[in-house]
Amino acid sequence: MSIKPRIAKGTRDFSAAEIYRRNFLKEVLSESFQLFGFEPLETPSFELAETLTGKYGDEGDRLIFKILNSGEKLKKADTQALADGQLGVFARSLAEKALRYDLTVPFARYVAQNRNTLSFPFRRYQIQPVWRADRPQHGRFQEFFQCDADMVGPESLWQEVEMLQLYDFVFDRLNLSGVRLQLNHRGILAGLACLMDAEDKFIDLTVALDKIDKIGLDRVMEELQSKGFSSDACSQLTRVLALEGSPLDQLDQLTEILDEQPQALKAIEDLRWIIQTLEDSGLQQIALDFNLSLARGLNYYTGMIVEVNPPETVKMGSIAGGGRYANLTETFGLSDMSGIGISFGFDRIYLVLESLNLFPENLHQEFSPIFFTYLDEVSAHFAQETIRGLRQKNIACSFYPQPAKIKKQLAYAHQKGFKQVVLYGGHEQDKGVFIIKNMETGEQTEYPIAEAVAVLTQLSS
Repeated sequence: MSIKPRIAKGTRDFSAAEIYRRNFLKEVLSESFQLFGFEPLETPSFELAETLTGKYGDEGDRLIFKILNSGEKLKKADTQALADGQLGVFARSLAEKALRYDLTVPFARYVAQNRNTLSFPFRRYQIQPVWRADRPQHGRFQEFFQCDADMVGPESLWQEVEMLQLYDFVFDRLNLSGVRLQLNHRGILAGLACLMDAEDKFIDLTVALDKIDKIGLDRVMEELQSKGFSSDACSQLTRVLALEGSPLDQLDQLTEILDEQPQALKAIEDLRWIIQTLEDSGLQQIALDFNLSLARGLNYYTGMIVEVNPPETVKMGSIAGGGRYANLTETFGLSDMSGIGISFGFDRIYLVLESLNLFPENLHQEFSPIFFTYLDEVSAHFAQETIRGLRQKNIACSFYPQPAKIKKQLAYAHQKGFKQVVLYGGHEQDKGVFIIKNMETGEQTEYPIAEAVAVLTQLSS
């Protein structure tokens, strides 16, 4: 029985045209990272499950793709845990490995594992796929690329400034205007939790706030009350979330509201300095916003947090995000190692650029090879000999694999977008020439057969 051809939900195939555009985006990102002093790094597509779990919060952990143990390792399954109803324990005994959920935790593992050979501050960038068992929808996939830049080592607010300047630099290179950068600080959120007499429910607060854009403020308040937050605390939070004005104006208002929260006051001052420094330096494409509801539900963030929203004309969630994390490497035995990282949502940025027609035209033509027709055995040998000489000069060539009517071969060349087609049939062989047909103009020009490599090399330069 034949199998219906299909792919798993949340995954995609990419055509040649899409790959050319994706490669263009990767190139812009890679060059930008390197101009900012970041070095490339790659980590395995899967990690030990214990490396990943417990770093993203309960909701994040549920989205990690586990890899089922195979062979003899299946005998290690904790069947007693299954009998006792301890499904989490049983599941962990079935899967010792997992596909990476993001690039930050594997990076922290790498830093801790190689601490004795790295020079700090250590700066790396990484462009690789990640996997999440999330519900697929527009701009949300189960397999997608992340593009991260991280610094670990001595801590300085100039690192925050430089990371946000990197966002502006990349979007300027992509000609993507109207981008808005949302800023907040986990220290401010911790101060709000104290103000609400809910210090022990800080994670519940950040997880709920992170859903405001998805489910709305009213449902967030319902969730908080279900977690034990009082009505007075929720009302107080609602009033604070309604602050208006410029980012610096809102920070001034928060200073008065949180005047008895030292941690929050320090966070406010840090954020004020970051914003003021960025505004003084001048940004090309990004507008700055302060967003008190921004929480970034991942548990490892401890300082400034950031999300980037696309232009208002594009219906899409955030296209980038990141922040300061102080304790991530500590979970791997390396303490006192602060870090900051930002991530570009590669696939969402791609969709935004595509919807706004911002990709350069004819990206494929940079790699469009010279096309050689196959009219008879003599023309085939001529084509192969010439192709060898051209490829040694880094000139791309393509060859029709069997003799066919010239009309069919030219139709194929047109369909594939070849600009130059080489013809060498019996008439040309008798004259000692070959023909180059310009597929854009239809013009055909004869050249001596002995000058084939030189002529085609010159036309390709």
